[in-house]
Amino acid sequence: MSDKQTSKITGETSKFQNRTSIFVKRKRSFTLAFLGVAALFVISAVVTNYDVINGFTSIPKAAIWMVKHFIPDAKAWSRVPYIFSKLIETVLVSVAVTMCASICAFFFSLLGTKTTRSSPWIARTVRIIAAFFRNVPDVVWAMLLLFSFGQNILTGFFALFFSTFGMLSRTFIETIDEVSASCVEALYATGATSIQTVFHGVIPSSMPEIVSWVLYMIETNIRSSTLIGILTATGIGYLFDLYYKRMDYSSASIVVIAIVITVIVIETLSNKIRKVIM
Repeated sequence: MSDKQTSKITGETSKFQNRTSIFVKRKRSFTLAFLGVAALFVISAVVTNYDVINGFTSIPKAAIWMVKHFIPDAKAWSRVPYIFSKLIETVLVSVAVTMCASICAFFFSLLGTKTTRSSPWIARTVRIIAAFFRNVPDVVWAMLLLFSFGQNILTGFFALFFSTFGMLSRTFIETIDEVSASCVEALYATGATSIQTVFHGVIPSSMPEIVSWVLYMIETNIRSSTLIGILTATGIGYLFDLYYKRMDYSSASIVVIAIVITVIVIETLSNKIRKVIM
């Protein structure tokens, strides 16, 4: 056997050993991760006194109970117009919150991006503020605002606004930095001002991604507004809480069905719009 053939065989053997080593390492990492999750589950079950067997065996019973109690009756169907009006109110509030928050977040995010060449301490401050608003859940905002505004639609509006503002500010900063970098450099090279760069470079190049994020937040806020409505006694969430506490499960099921259909319709429309603009 020639030296060339021997070298080729040695090289292929080395590659095979490297692939085997990588596979073994991945398998070991997966095993350790699985054991860690399993250990965490066992510890959590012991601390909370959770009965695993009873939990799984109760699933069929829960399904049977839902079939018996959550079937809409004639009385529940008569409430559809009122439920629909509250659903429209929830959707409109979610859209209004998202649009207001997206406009504020866009201009606020311009101070935190590298493309506008703002000072480092301003950019850092903007990112810290955005992270703060994003990491505080909307439910926590609602509970805090209840002390100031009480149970009304304004409390739900601001609760959704603050969390949406933080989320969109952070995503807009990253979107503008990634999408419009080359376009902005070209405009600055031609002597354009910061305002000209924003309107002729940042907005046109990053608009599809921004619209996509705004549509996503509309979907998210429609879901979140249901839970917020339970706390603020407004919208479709209040109706569900009201019917459920009165044990009017048939009417509560109509509310659930309406929410599910609305979310599916909004998501379908959002996906079609994304395909057009992307």
